[in-house]
Amino acid sequence: MNNAVLAPARTRGRPRGNPPTRESIVSAARSLFLEHGYRSTTLRAVAGAAGVDPALIAYHFGSKKGLFADVMQFQCANALAVDDVLGGDPATLPDRLIDAVTDLWEDADFQQLTTQGDEAAEVIREYLERELLARLVEFLGGRDATARATAAVTILGGLIYTRYLNPLPTPAALTPSEVRHSLTPALRAALAPRRRAAVAIKAVRQGGFTGRNSHVTAERQQADKEAGEENH
Repeated sequence: MNNAVLAPARTRGRPRGNPPTRESIVSAARSLFLEHGYRSTTLRAVAGAAGVDPALIAYHFGSKKGLFADVMQFQCANALAVDDVLGGDPATLPDRLIDAVTDLWEDADFQQLTTQGDEAAEVIREYLERELLARLVEFLGGRDATARATAAVTILGGLIYTRYLNPLPTPAALTPSEVRHSLTPALRAALAPRRRAAVAIKAVRQGGFTGRNSHVTAERQQADKEAGEENH
């Protein structure tokens, strides 16, 4: 094979490669990982199935672990497409997030890939942290964006763990629509702007303050306490 094909000019980050070639490698690897498992699949076997030189796989993916990560990332991106999830009506964002997670994890092939050791768990953690959480923080914006996004992803992570990774009987027995119905209120609350303390302070100050109104004193003290906690 021509060395010019194997050694294009490097750019920052992992080389993206020729898209059709990259897709054929990922597709071939996915089939072999599903058929033989992670440990029994070799880069040489993937190269043979994709019709490419093994050196090309090593160059673009770094290792078998890197190739497996791309296979898993491709599966995640297909079902949990963050651009599509964030691009709709903000009012129905919780529903779309839950649907995306259940669509991904209800896929039999994806579930099989997730059982293939620490490599799979690492990819899932990375996708939730770098792709979903980071993008959600950017989408929400504001000083409380990280807290809100973290709360939302924690709920989704709990769903993944209790329904798929280490299923509890009750969550596992729910249909996807029942999951959405059960978790949407909690997810909506997690994503909502955290303005309660600021609103309480404003209401107390507008309502006036006297020593005789002990209930107002208590409300103001609690509001000031919550505001102080938010600022730390």
